[in-house]
Amino acid sequence: MSERRVVLMGMGLVTPLGEDVEAVWSGLVAGTSAIGPVTRFDAGTFATNFAAEVRGFSLRDSIGGEASTHEGAGQSTHFALAACARAWAQAGLGAGAGSAPEGVDPRRIGIYLGAGEGPPDFESFSAANIAGWNADTRTVDGGAWAKVAYERLSKMRELEQEPNMTVGRLARAFGARGPAFNCMTACAASTQAVGEASEMIRRGDADVMIAGGAHSMIHPLGMTGFIRLTAMSTRRDDPATASRPFDATRDGFVMGEGAGIVVIEELGHALGRGATPLAEIAGYGSSADAFRITDIQPEGRGATSAMRQACAQAGIDPTKADDKGRAPVQYVNAHGTGTQENDKIETTAVRNAFGPMADKLLFGSVKSMLGHLIQAAGAVELITCVKAIETGIVPPTMNLKNPDPRCDLDHIAGEARDLNPSGGVDVCLSNSFGFGGQNNTVCVRRYEE
Repeated sequence: MSERRVVLMGMGLVTPLGEDVEAVWSGLVAGTSAIGPVTRFDAGTFATNFAAEVRGFSLRDSIGGEASTHEGAGQSTHFALAACARAWAQAGLGAGAGSAPEGVDPRRIGIYLGAGEGPPDFESFSAANIAGWNADTRTVDGGAWAKVAYERLSKMRELEQEPNMTVGRLARAFGARGPAFNCMTACAASTQAVGEASEMIRRGDADVMIAGGAHSMIHPLGMTGFIRLTAMSTRRDDPATASRPFDATRDGFVMGEGAGIVVIEELGHALGRGATPLAEIAGYGSSADAFRITDIQPEGRGATSAMRQACAQAGIDPTKADDKGRAPVQYVNAHGTGTQENDKIETTAVRNAFGPMADKLLFGSVKSMLGHLIQAAGAVELITCVKAIETGIVPPTMNLKNPDPRCDLDHIAGEARDLNPSGGVDVCLSNSFGFGGQNNTVCVRRYEE
């Protein structure tokens, strides 16, 4: 059987910079920051009191009357539904949720997401904890806890915290009756989701896949967890420039939220219904560090392996120039969180994977503007790669004023780069690396018949 090619047909976003792909792209190219003080809750006493929030979002604006069906869903599920509606429409699969063109078998439409858990009912949960705690004896009264919990907690809201709920709601909304999966591989999740979805199409398990991720951890428990890990920036005096990937003064990442959804499809199936691909998913690589829960393997072995695998599947030798004399991959969208260890080790991994070509490629992080969308980050950043191929422009890494000598690649510091005079952008890698040593890379390239 000949290789089944996988093409990207539609893209949808909900991000702190906006919800329209073109508007978000324009903001990224212009170097616009979406980071500011937290408004979702009172974070005044938190070491990090700022984030990149999605503001002014309305599910009804995205999917119309269908929104009433999903009123009880969690916020990140709402983000996913809105992003999917836009990707679905761009792919030519219907005008909105719940519709598909004649001749597309819903049993051959699958879903693979990297969707995070929904936000907890923090106030009610805290009230139950306070009611159950006896400070004098330093013990928990389970009965007192349960009484308040039963009175205040909603069973449906608790159910909607489960990460499988996002997959189920998207399946219902878009009539996808094929394979359905969700992975929670931390910050690598939505890149893994796109990669695994593409593999399902390659091996013939589906013709169309909805893939990507959605997440929000901008709530007291989510923020507190990362603050206690000392993983987030504490630059309270200047939130807009707090995300500083590859800068010597970086002090951690900035929390973001949102969703990125793509519709990918087997090439023959797409052409058979008269649709035009936006790009091709050419390769996918996945590995585990097998090292520590929060620390990256110091030599970047897992990240190197993921990039090499993605290039190999795409038929690319990362150490040799392309036929235009350029690096074989013109742009690597870095995981680039702005933590000391991640940025240094990812740089090492790129050098290991690309050898002499590492100095010729562009390597940048849009987290400097969007913040870190956690499980949604990878799919949003993959869409950035598609726009780079489409326009020939590579977005900048902002706030990079004091380059770390250990991060010595071309980071497109401070200003977007127009590569059209040198042949444009044909091939990109999108990297995502998660806690626990999860490493995933997707290779996307310009579609050619």
